[in-house]
Amino acid sequence: MIVKHVSDIVGTKNEVDTPTWDSRRLIVRSDGIGFSLNHTVIKPGTETQIWYKNHVEAVYCMDGEGEIEVIGGETYPIRPGTLYVLNGHEKHLLRAKSAMTMLCVFDPPLSGTEVHDADGVYPIAQD
Repeated sequence: MIVKHVSDIVGTKNEVDTPTWDSRRLIVRSDGIGFSLNHTVIKPGTETQIWYKNHVEAVYCMDGEGEIEVIGGETYPIRPGTLYVLNGHEKHLLRAKSAMTMLCVFDPPLSGTEVHDADGVYPIAQD
């Protein structure tokens, strides 16, 4: 059994804070579960270009408002209770009108320290 609290992650290598988001990686590859789980806060007034070409991500919004724009496609509003899944490896822009608290699941699992590269991509974990 694994029991963690988000406060256990704050200030460790598994908290990744960038100019547009702060992600606490609660379950990571080394936990051996087969997926990873993040508690992420998207910072208000930000836009992040993302492309998970190596991962499938499911995102559930718990708080805040914003939108996701599929590059070359539709734009969808995000508010508490919204779920979106990037099962087609869609390139997208994530915009936060207010701070958005998100629960994010990744397959394959993250190692816990990833940040987006210039194309918005996470590498596949090697640890």
